[in-house]
Amino acid sequence: MIARLLFWLCWMPLIASCSFLGRGGVDALTIESLESRTVEYEPGLALDSSQEKAMQSYQQYLEVAPNDETRVEAMRRVADLQFEITQEEELDDSDPAPQDGNYREAIRLYKELLEAYPDSPGNDRVLYQLSRAYEHDNQPDEALAILNRLVREYPRTAYIDEAQFRRGEVLFVRESYLEAEQAYQVVLDVGESSPYYEQALYKQGWSLFRQLSFDQGLNAFFGVLDRKLGTTEEFGGESDLENMSRAERELLEDTFRVVSLSFTYLAGPESVDEYLASREKRAYEYLIYEHLGNFYLDKRRFNDAAKTYRAFVDRNPVHAQAPLLQVRVIEAYKEGQFGALVLEAKQEFVERYGMHSTFWQVHDPAKAPIVLGHLKTNLIDLARHYHAQAQRSKRSQDYRQAAHWYRSYLNSFPDDKEAPGMSFLLAEILYEDKQYREATLQYERTAYDYPSHKKGAEAGYAALLAYKEHEKQLKGHAKAQWHRQSIDSSLRFADRYATHPQAAAVLTKAAENLFALKEFEGAIAAAEGVLGRQPAPEPKLQRTAWTVLAHSEFDRGTFDRAETAYVQTLRLTPQSDAKRGALVERLASAVYKQGEQRRGVGDLAAAVEHFLRVKAVAPTATIVAAAEYDAAAALIALEDWTRAATVLEDFRGSYPNHELQGEVDRKLAVAYLNADRPMKAAVEFERIGRTSKKQTVKREATWQAAELYEKASANDKAMAVYERYVKQFPRPVGQAVEGRHRLVELYQDARDVRASRFWLNEIIVADQKAGSERTERTRYLAAKAALSLAQPSFQAFQSTALVIPLKKSLKQKKSRMEQALQAFGKAADYGIAEITTAATYHIAEIYNSFGRSLMQSERPKNLSHEELEQYEILLEEQAYPFEEQAIGVHETNVKWTVSGIYDPWVKKSFTQLAELLPVRYAKSERSESIVQTIQ
Repeated sequence: MIARLLFWLCWMPLIASCSFLGRGGVDALTIESLESRTVEYEPGLALDSSQEKAMQSYQQYLEVAPNDETRVEAMRRVADLQFEITQEEELDDSDPAPQDGNYREAIRLYKELLEAYPDSPGNDRVLYQLSRAYEHDNQPDEALAILNRLVREYPRTAYIDEAQFRRGEVLFVRESYLEAEQAYQVVLDVGESSPYYEQALYKQGWSLFRQLSFDQGLNAFFGVLDRKLGTTEEFGGESDLENMSRAERELLEDTFRVVSLSFTYLAGPESVDEYLASREKRAYEYLIYEHLGNFYLDKRRFNDAAKTYRAFVDRNPVHAQAPLLQVRVIEAYKEGQFGALVLEAKQEFVERYGMHSTFWQVHDPAKAPIVLGHLKTNLIDLARHYHAQAQRSKRSQDYRQAAHWYRSYLNSFPDDKEAPGMSFLLAEILYEDKQYREATLQYERTAYDYPSHKKGAEAGYAALLAYKEHEKQLKGHAKAQWHRQSIDSSLRFADRYATHPQAAAVLTKAAENLFALKEFEGAIAAAEGVLGRQPAPEPKLQRTAWTVLAHSEFDRGTFDRAETAYVQTLRLTPQSDAKRGALVERLASAVYKQGEQRRGVGDLAAAVEHFLRVKAVAPTATIVAAAEYDAAAALIALEDWTRAATVLEDFRGSYPNHELQGEVDRKLAVAYLNADRPMKAAVEFERIGRTSKKQTVKREATWQAAELYEKASANDKAMAVYERYVKQFPRPVGQAVEGRHRLVELYQDARDVRASRFWLNEIIVADQKAGSERTERTRYLAAKAALSLAQPSFQAFQSTALVIPLKKSLKQKKSRMEQALQAFGKAADYGIAEITTAATYHIAEIYNSFGRSLMQSERPKNLSHEELEQYEILLEEQAYPFEEQAIGVHETNVKWTVSGIYDPWVKKSFTQLAELLPVRYAKSERSESIVQTIQ
């Protein structure tokens, strides 16, 4: 009905204007041309405003009209009027059932005209009208036949495009798709000026589709899309679609639908890729993939839908619509409830369109807020998915996946309002995965790198907990360094989040930790920060802060302030508290230390007063006796011998069992020393060493006694005390070894070789058993002892001559050689440079001497001249390796010059090498350069 109405409206101006066809063919059928045309008619052909009257007039005229061209035109006009009247009746709403008979009357009139005037030049128009009448009379076969005749007999008629289009429509309905395609092609050949061009293009596509010629059909459909959507430069996207009329949008939607159908009959998205690759690129290509994907989605073919959307993304990864098509992939899998694929597609999205991807090198993020929104959503979804999965599975792999996506979000949107929360969740996942170091750092970023947010304080406190956990995993320097960082974080937390319920406790703990690290300035500042808080923290925290303040002032030497702080600490410490006694001791020490300070600057008089004040401030402190003793010592230093003696006597009477009782004797000994009476002082120290119950005092006093006896040239007494010291105090090993060394020297002075060698061996044994107490000094003394002990074996070797019988003397010589080598080797093994160079030199000389001894050995008797020569040759062959060995060892020794060592033994090796290898080592200029290098 609509098609008929449109057709009628197109022809109304023509009919209403009474346009006639001349002999020359059909005039242009436009309103403008018709309005400018003068209507010619024969006299007597009057036109009435009424169509019925006009028809009657034409019929009356026909009764008398001559058989010429005017009659033909009148007959045609009557038929047209009949057709027109029938159409009006059909359109008249007041007539519910218009009759078809009038169309048949028009048909009869057209047919009669054609039969009467078969060669009339305007018959193409008559055939055209006749076909229309058949069509309106619901006689499609007859209409088609007339149209066939029209296009066959009048291929150049002005109606060719409409006639062929109408033919195509009838043929299409009859499913004669090939013929319909051909008819539509004729319309297309007319060109785009034809009003039927676009419809013909569309219907030709359908004709080809019905013939299963999908590729050719796609060409037609894409032609329609090109006309509607334009080229790459012309298409404006959604805005263009919104500006189209409803009919245009419906045509587009139907075209996209059939295009999608065509591709489904081919190979789906693969065929789309292949087809588009053969054409010039169009901006609307994404719509092809989108509609095909939507088609699959409507059919619940979720995988195919996702595959289609992804195909566009793969082909155009940086296209503006690519991210949105990737979103459709996610939605397709989601609608299909393919959880794993949804996750995979989300990951693919953020990998393709993360903020550091190629996509954003092409597009301005500010102009793509939708894409950014999807990126944020997918990053959040991925992070939360793996976070939840990790909390269920407890697998590190899942934790690390969640952390990866949290980091990706933060790297992409560092300034987003959600960033602090995401940062906190990243820290949480790291903590749950026991990645305490990374968790700590992330908590700190959350707490301090963002403007104020609701998770800030929680993150700052959580960072401190993470610090503790990670510290448990560390050792040595790394642990100490990390612990120090945790203190800084505590201070930062207390400053940034001062109102947090744990802020005071955190600051107090920081003060304690700083004190433990001996960072007294920081500890004092933190403690004062606790004490200065308002409202005041609980008494327990105040007491800890005062304690830290007191200890810190004490340890940094401000004892007067420490005394004040200890007084405050004791004020807050209950009498029953187990720590009170230690605090009293520290208070006494603070006063005592003030005395030490005054003594340190030479103000002994003030020092005495502070020492004596200790008893008044803390009478129960254990340091009171020491303070009185030091007061006596200060008096001695002031040479106030009378008062000093009084204090010492009081001390001896007041504290008969005090460990410092022995020191009274020592002080008396000091007095003897000041009087230059070492023998008397030695007696006092020896007595102290025998009577003191304190091992340290006994040891030091015994040592002091030995030294004083030695100073007094009482060597016998000195040796006796040194021997008692070594036996009684084997530790510390270093001091005991020094005692043995003194004994070696004293016995050497006494020319007691046996005793001297005994104590040399004792030095070596003591060093070997020293274990962790072994020092460079003990090793040196042991090495020196080993070198000394090697000398007799060297001398024995040197003194052994090779005489007849050679076999016997050679055996003895070789045995003593091995003993000497072993002895010097032991000395060299200590690795002490000066010992090693001496031992190395002697080892080289042993080899050299052995070679010379061979050459200087006694020759067998009764040898002929030739035999003697042969014997000499054999001796040289035997001696040569030893000479080579000697050279090698000497060369090893001279290599010490590289380390800057050029002692007498290295110098001797150079001398020997100059003799053994004069060509290499006897050049004065070389020797000079070596010495210069050493210097």
